[in-house]
Amino acid sequence: MNVALLTYSTKPRGGVVHTLSLAEALAAAGASVTVWTLGRGGDDGFFRPVDPAVRQVIVPFPDAGGEDVGGRVLRSISTLRAAFDPRGYDVVHAQDCISANAAGRCVRTVHHIDHFTTPELSACHERALVRPFRHICVSGAVARELRDGWGIGAMVVPNGVDAERFATADGPSPGAVAARGRWRARLGRYVLAVGGIEPRKGSIDLLEAFARVRGSQPGLRLVIAGGETLFDYRPYRAEWEARADALRVQPVVLGPVPHADLPSLVAAADVFAFPSTVEGFGLAAMEALAAGVPLVTRDAPVLREVFGGAALFGADVPGIAVALAHALDDPDPVLRSAGRDLAFRHTWADAARRHLTFYRSLLARAQALTLG
Repeated sequence: MNVALLTYSTKPRGGVVHTLSLAEALAAAGASVTVWTLGRGGDDGFFRPVDPAVRQVIVPFPDAGGEDVGGRVLRSISTLRAAFDPRGYDVVHAQDCISANAAGRCVRTVHHIDHFTTPELSACHERALVRPFRHICVSGAVARELRDGWGIGAMVVPNGVDAERFATADGPSPGAVAARGRWRARLGRYVLAVGGIEPRKGSIDLLEAFARVRGSQPGLRLVIAGGETLFDYRPYRAEWEARADALRVQPVVLGPVPHADLPSLVAAADVFAFPSTVEGFGLAAMEALAAGVPLVTRDAPVLREVFGGAALFGADVPGIAVALAHALDDPDPVLRSAGRDLAFRHTWADAARRHLTFYRSLLARAQALTLG
């Protein structure tokens, strides 16, 4: 089976991590896989090495001075559309709204459903929901949202997790101990969030909740990692910084962390905070569970579905603060064990098998229609 997977970036965002891991697992299962993406800002490769069994096509996408978000979205679609040739692929599978707009007739994974205000992005998002002929969602909650809002049915295939990589970072080997020690020497005790500073990540709520618990936690720091994105969150970032000043919180903003260093950063954290308001699965949080780190997340349907029994939940700022305090003061070994077990049950091999079964059903149906 010849499969094209399309994504919008080479940067370490959740959808890109998903695309690469799925591509490698599909190739290991016997599929011929090509990943198509845009090389933004001169990128000629992904943020991490990719299994050579996966073919990569990185379409140049140089920066354009003075371009706003809407213009960048439209240029992203047109550039990828002009380069992508669907001929020869049995399945064309887009992983985001930009690549779905570029791909034409395709399968679409809906990782989460956003609500944009930029007109071009809002239109891109809507087209990418209604035009694909079949859909996959990474959680039942997102599938229900798609069904209830658009009348579109979707197959649910949860994310896999590279659990062993993060569990090893929490292990007793001299290398793992030294790597965690380097982060602790630099940062001390810390609450970690991964994903950058943006509205759907609940970044301001996390500031507010952290401010409520720091008084009883001398030396505790708030650390933010990640942040590469297509979108312009500068106004929200300015609001976040102003709120941090008002609360006298001094977060450590690491930005994108090298792929090789991320597991030890996660494993060295005292708590992993995941107060997102919009999510489809929560891959970074599942990685934290694999590393044995207590997880505090927002009490939302999708996060209850994915992390129930393995995390502490808070519905709002006071609730998130209470959960943070509990995780810091009294880490629960039962939750730690449940979290690691949960992470190891989500494998990319299983996700690939389910995708291949889905793809075969599409090809069989198409063949039946042709013969009929």
